[in-house]
Amino acid sequence: MEYNTHPALPEFEYILPQTLAEASEFLARNPEEARPFLGGTDVFVRMRDGFLTPKFLVDVKNLNGTNDLRFDPKTGLTLGAAVNMNRVIAFPEVQAHYNVLAEACRSVASYQLRTRATVVGNICNASPAGDTIGACLALDGVLHIHGVNGPRQESLGSFFLGPGKTTLKPGDVVTAIHFPLPPKGCAGMYLKLGRNQLSDLSIVGVTVLGHPDSSCQSGYRFRLALASVAPVPLVPVEAEIYLANHPITPESLREAALLSADACSPIDDVRGSARYRKQMARNLSAKALAEVWKKLLG
Repeated sequence: MEYNTHPALPEFEYILPQTLAEASEFLARNPEEARPFLGGTDVFVRMRDGFLTPKFLVDVKNLNGTNDLRFDPKTGLTLGAAVNMNRVIAFPEVQAHYNVLAEACRSVASYQLRTRATVVGNICNASPAGDTIGACLALDGVLHIHGVNGPRQESLGSFFLGPGKTTLKPGDVVTAIHFPLPPKGCAGMYLKLGRNQLSDLSIVGVTVLGHPDSSCQSGYRFRLALASVAPVPLVPVEAEIYLANHPITPESLREAALLSADACSPIDDVRGSARYRKQMARNLSAKALAEVWKKLLG
């Protein structure tokens, strides 16, 4: 077997639209041959390795609204599609109100790569291993999308259809993701298991967000999201319901972790077996739930 020791990008045409309408029109006209790109940290690697061969790459990172990063104390956080992860981490309002998102961004690869990588790109790749997707789900993210028929909004909860598959249609460009104000008194955590300390995809990732909620029998509501354990980013609903309806104790947190693991349907691959992933989903869920509960009490 011969190995290509000097892989290179295949030839492609670089398209620089001036408006969102122009970008949507071009993408819709060339649905099989054109791809939008932001930071390029995923698409260029996949092109280099021969998994993608688009004829056109459509640069959407400087179009209207894609570089916005703003916080409104009444409506929440708007994160433009082209905002890189290091900007997200450094933004004071993210640190103050959406720290679990900053934690998730910080877990992605190296500082250098995070100057290009974007949260919206991570979402649109729709990898079950996406590190920032869990935080975006737990924080009730809503995507702002520009399509051939104009702008629309879509909840992140219904966005993922399978590995690499989303509800996006030809011509759609995600311009931003918006997060409402987080619940008062909330605390969160993202835990990631990889093969090394840096720069690795998650074998298992667990996001937990908890907050007081008087409408729950337990007095608290927890949001959970798991990465790398199902065809799409997984929300273990049974675990969330259990914690809402049972007093929060070390025993109930462990039971919720078991329910999280039971919801998983992982695969065997080069990074870990399905059995190992399921066990680690339970262990990381238990650890994250216990740590978030400590934060809520403290």
